[in-house]
Amino acid sequence: MGNLLEHIGIEKDRLHFSWISSAEATKFVKVAKEVTESVKALGPNNRLVKKLG
Repeated sequence: MGNLLEHIGIEKDRLHFSWISSAEATKFVKVAKEVTESVKALGPNNRLVKKLG
């Protein structure tokens, strides 16, 4: 899957999979925060950002 994502311009670290039950609200919050922080740390995906001008 990583090679396909990179081929279309999405780094593999921008995609996360996690199995979370609807009864695991605490786990959902933890995973959501971790994913958000890791993607923010990568910065904008320059291959997919449309440049103006």
